[in-house]
Amino acid sequence: METYLVGGAVRDKLLGSPGKDKDWVVVGSTPQEMEAQNFKAIGKDFPVFLHPETKEEYALARTERKSGKGYKGFTFHTSPDITLEEDLARRDLTINAIAEDNTGKLIDPFNGKQDLEDKILRHVSPAFVEDPLRVLRVARFAARFGFRIALETMALMKEISASGELEALVPERVWNELERAMGETYPSRFIMALQACQALSILFPEIEQLFGIPQPVKYHPEIDTGIHILMSLNQASRLSQDPQIRFATLVHDLGKGTTPKEKLPGHPGHEERGVKLIEALCKRYRAPKQYRDLAIQVSRHHLTCHRIEEMRAETILQKLESMDAFRRPERFEKFLICCEADARGRTGFEDRAYPQADYFKKTLDAANEIDTESLRQQGLEGKAMAEAIRNERINLISVALAASK
Repeated sequence: METYLVGGAVRDKLLGSPGKDKDWVVVGSTPQEMEAQNFKAIGKDFPVFLHPETKEEYALARTERKSGKGYKGFTFHTSPDITLEEDLARRDLTINAIAEDNTGKLIDPFNGKQDLEDKILRHVSPAFVEDPLRVLRVARFAARFGFRIALETMALMKEISASGELEALVPERVWNELERAMGETYPSRFIMALQACQALSILFPEIEQLFGIPQPVKYHPEIDTGIHILMSLNQASRLSQDPQIRFATLVHDLGKGTTPKEKLPGHPGHEERGVKLIEALCKRYRAPKQYRDLAIQVSRHHLTCHRIEEMRAETILQKLESMDAFRRPERFEKFLICCEADARGRTGFEDRAYPQADYFKKTLDAANEIDTESLRQQGLEGKAMAEAIRNERINLISVALAASK
């Protein structure tokens, strides 16, 4: 029985950033032997065990074979005779197919260390095409490391896209990869990789259809809406590591993809059209409610933020109420970051100040300074109380606006 550190732990160690989790592969053992040594079995599809002390995962060396359609269409085989190299051969990318023994020696049959040094994402074997989820995983690794995808691997990703296998992916798995990609260092590369292998039009057609859609050059020197989305996502990544903010920025202009041709390059009403598309996308992939709700707020109200300095106090209060900003101030803060990312996601505007965010935030702060206790002491209640609160908030916002001029 021999144990080896494998996968991401070895890869990240070589990159100089040791990961939190360690995965181990066990060669020359059986489930019975593992349990006899007090390892706890946890795997349902194949034997995986928790170490009795460290609680790290130890998986028996295995091979796998495609036996049906979709991610679940695999059968796994374990045996004491399966070698480490055979186990590594079933992995997706060469950089994930490196092992380390207990002396620190690397076992690297597919030259993953060299690909790490060359910053290349390359598949291990032709069996890559058997798992459609690997298209998303490779795109996510591109977002994490900024590595380029090998031409031969991109060819296999295109083959998977053309096969119809992507449609068989479990929605939660697609969302999981998207969510994780939004938290990576270069999330726009996830979208670019999916587009390059023709998977974007299959998995996220709402995003794909933005490319090639023109916008008024006066406001968008980059012109192409798809390019604007990628630029905005890059800006969101500069401003925040929050994947909710990045996702909302990614989808904030989906409505522009459905603008009638005769209306182009303008996009009247795109905000509300985008809301419907966001709702459909989030429902399709069972996205968490907090992702959907923030994205809807940004789609519906981003132009409000851009134009906030032109609005009267009463209109601003209506917008704050519509956004539920008084009850959800944290979401409102995220909304402002998304709007800033949108404003900066334009050619020549990348480093321009965005005072609208502070301006909008000050109006909410001012409206929250209301002294409701003094109103109660006046004997107000019900509709009269609500009206008094509203009038006072308008007054407080007006004072704040006057002070900021």
